[in-house]
Amino acid sequence: MSINIGVTDSLIVVAYMLAVVLFGIWVGRKGKSSTDYFLGGRSLPWGAVLLSIVATETSTVTFLSIPGIAAAAGGDMTFLQITIGYIVGRLAVIFVLLPLYFKGEPLTAYEVLESRFGKMSRRTVAGLFLVTRNVSDSLRLFLTAMVLQIVLGLNLAISVVFIGAVTIVYTFIGGAKSVIWNDCIQFVVYMLGAAAAAVIIIDLTPGGLDEVLRFAASEDKLRVFDFDLSPFKSSMTFWAGLVGGAFLTAATHGTDQLMVQRYLSSRSQTEASLALGLSGFIVLIQFAVFLLIGIGLANFFGLAGNETGLSTLKNDQLLAHFVVNYMPVGVLGLTLAAVFAAAMSTLSSSLNSSAAAFVNDLYWPLRKSNPDERTQLRAGRTATVAFGLVQMGLAILFGWVGTDESTVSNVLKISGFAIGPVLGLYFLAVLVPRVAQRAALSGFVAGVAVLSWVAMKTGVYWAWYAAIGSLVTMGSAWIFQNIMGDAEQSVASDD
Repeated sequence: MSINIGVTDSLIVVAYMLAVVLFGIWVGRKGKSSTDYFLGGRSLPWGAVLLSIVATETSTVTFLSIPGIAAAAGGDMTFLQITIGYIVGRLAVIFVLLPLYFKGEPLTAYEVLESRFGKMSRRTVAGLFLVTRNVSDSLRLFLTAMVLQIVLGLNLAISVVFIGAVTIVYTFIGGAKSVIWNDCIQFVVYMLGAAAAAVIIIDLTPGGLDEVLRFAASEDKLRVFDFDLSPFKSSMTFWAGLVGGAFLTAATHGTDQLMVQRYLSSRSQTEASLALGLSGFIVLIQFAVFLLIGIGLANFFGLAGNETGLSTLKNDQLLAHFVVNYMPVGVLGLTLAAVFAAAMSTLSSSLNSSAAAFVNDLYWPLRKSNPDERTQLRAGRTATVAFGLVQMGLAILFGWVGTDESTVSNVLKISGFAIGPVLGLYFLAVLVPRVAQRAALSGFVAGVAVLSWVAMKTGVYWAWYAAIGSLVTMGSAWIFQNIMGDAEQSVASDD
């Protein structure tokens, strides 16, 4: 499919991209140290942190794939149940894990593991973060590039490079402060884009809002709750959302450097807690909006009949198809800018947090050196570019290989699979003080192994992965500790 948008819409998209870069440079222009570059000088207000948290976890996956869930045949609003777990998981992070990060002045989430267990734990988890973060965010970049490909008919590789290069530039120069303040703007832009899409879908539907509501009721698409107890059901249930979602968000928002970096950029633990707690409710509203857009799309295209080429589109391409074919001039440019805004907010955060983890948890500790601030800043910027190139390369590879499932499922499977055992380690650090490093890492390996088997050999729904990985890690570590008989609580020098 090749679609050329008009000059006005093209100028809006280009102007937005340019504004993002210039604003990022301006905001981060005074950064002179690694603390400035990675944590914005620990001076950002809670409102900015709040919007950055939401914008970072939203991405193009939410903007395009979530509507596809409700638009699919048999689709409904049950995916919204996971946000209940998201809210519960955030509360757990606020009361259990957040206090760890405000003891001293750590630069990354993984420094606290070294103080509790030892260096090997810190390196292991930091390395796992770098692998899984860059793989999952490459998928996000791939999905965004698909939109650019549809709009302009560009080669996928060129689309990937264009989006990736713009993101690298302002992240490279401005660091965390640039990323977080740009996130605030991007949050406003993509929500305006979503609102515009919703209004136009209703306006173009014969019968308007009444017809959309009639369709939603007749197809049972407004159903929110499903209390099925089976973990094997291939769609979201209340229990998968509550339990699985709570563990998943406790992991992603409690142990992942991508999010922890935002809390550490706050002015205090109190402000970080406020930002994190409120973010769950905003995500709930967002998911509801995007699912409702999906219902509107299902009705609109159903009334329009089987358009030429429409049957070849995946569900997570429907919104993009609507945007480029039905949006009026000007609004199309705004909505496309919103799609790219959602992508860049996540990608820029990914690059900055990956650079922070690599430099502070792996590179400098292994060199056993104490570099000056200028050297640290140069290393951080070099790592930012390197991870940007890695993500672009992987996104192009995904384009060549292709994906069979909804991209949102692929992304969340990767997150749930990798980060569940990591959450188990953090819970061990806080809740089980007698477990030492050897037992903890043995439990971590067991958690990854069991979760690998569950993911590949069973039909357990992906929302349960983080819970399974975390609980198996904790239980196995406790067993290994009793077998080893080592009651050591910390390791001062283990490697």
